[in-house]
Amino acid sequence: MTGQMRCRVLICCGFGLLFSVFCAAQQKRKDGLTVTEALDRSIVHMEHEFVPAADAMPEDKFDFAPSNGEFKGVRTYGQQIKHVAAVNYEIGAAIMEQKPPTDIGDEDGPTSVKSKAQIMEYLKNSLAYVHKAVQTINEGNLTAQVRSPFGEGKVTRLALAQTILSHAFDHYGQMVVYLRMNGIIPPASR
Repeated sequence: MTGQMRCRVLICCGFGLLFSVFCAAQQKRKDGLTVTEALDRSIVHMEHEFVPAADAMPEDKFDFAPSNGEFKGVRTYGQQIKHVAAVNYEIGAAIMEQKPPTDIGDEDGPTSVKSKAQIMEYLKNSLAYVHKAVQTINEGNLTAQVRSPFGEGKVTRLALAQTILSHAFDHYGQMVVYLRMNGIIPPASR
């Protein structure tokens, strides 16, 4: 093989390798998640932990709140769930720059929602609303500033989506303690 031919072969191989890398990069981008999909999957993960835990407590224990130790004035089990649902509505509305579509009762949920079935329905509806809100977040508005529902000025939609998750998991931890205090193994631990 002459030097000129070797040079052509190397150039062709170089372009072939470069084209392969380009195609692989395009395929990887195509198979990756969008911001919307990634955030929604995070909500789904939280939902798969939170809803079964919420449902694990029998209805006659939904008014349970620890009383020994430093638990004075804490929310009952049912109130924990209603609070998370109310804040879901509040944050979802802020993401979409709307008013909450239902009564959030100063972040405690509506007083008319009392039974386990009503609380679970309120929770599930709030999660459906959160999914709707997250579907409006994309690469173009992810870091755009919106009014904080908590009176803190402006925050990003990304920060609000993260707050949905951290807030729910904070209360999930409390719910796990309540469940175990009542001899119930949380579903995720079974």
